Amino acid sequence: MDDPGEIICRWQQQSIPVARLTVERALGSTPREAGAFMLVSADGMLGTIGGGELEWQAIRQARSMLADSGGSAKLIIPLGPESGQCCGGSVSVGIECLDDEHLELAAEQLRNENIHLPVLLLFGAGHVGRALAAALVLLPLRLIWIDSRSEEFGIVPAGIEVVSDGSWERVVAEAPPGAGALVLTHNHALDGVIVAELLERGDLAYVGMIGSVTKRLRLERGLREVGLSRDRIASLVCPIGNRGIRDKRPAVIAAFAAAEVVERLLHGKRASL
Repeated sequence: MDDPGEIICRWQQQSIPVARLTVERALGSTPREAGAFMLVSADGMLGTIGGGELEWQAIRQARSMLADSGGSAKLIIPLGPESGQCCGGSVSVGIECLDDEHLELAAEQLRNENIHLPVLLLFGAGHVGRALAAALVLLPLRLIWIDSRSEEFGIVPAGIEVVSDGSWERVVAEAPPGAGALVLTHNHALDGVIVAELLERGDLAYVGMIGSVTKRLRLERGLREVGLSRDRIASLVCPIGNRGIRDKRPAVIAAFAAAEVVERLLHGKRASL
């Protein structure tokens, strides 16, 4: 996935005309909420206001304006049969062709939103780790990928922060309250040590570890021996991505685990214990 900052930087450096499309009002059933926005150039776009005929009409109008005299406009789009959609709501979209100053303001808004994204620590760059990185990079997260084996990362998707110097303790200590973590290293003992450090903090929103029920039970005994409370131990999610489907292919595990991250980190749904 292309990095949004790089896209905007290229637009700025090459003086490419850009329009901002903003959902100003959303009534009834709509694909995005008021305040959602996207940026559009003649042959590119960044973000979404909901897709479908709604977005296509707005993009077409914006590109027509960019090719003509610029300016601003407003579209009111009913999401019913007349627009080929069945949501039943109505959306008002403001379109504004941006000068350099306003493009920089839009870039700054995106940067500020990224600063406040939830942090997810991904420990392990094996087969499942690489599949997870590819799946998670699409989510609204700040993803930090940790493994001391630098050769295992392969091609790292844009937007992922990599830590390959073995300083996993520092990463755990510096993670902000409310962060999440997925632990799937190449070593079960290391998994246990990392999970113990994560649970010891007591302020993380989600801690998941790959493994079987047997692995979990063995780890629980060790965690009790080092003095972790029953509640802290119970908060560990293991196995991860447990959807009742027995399919151990890395890409399938990654898909289920990514869905779990959406539920429990992005939307705060706690595990059923």
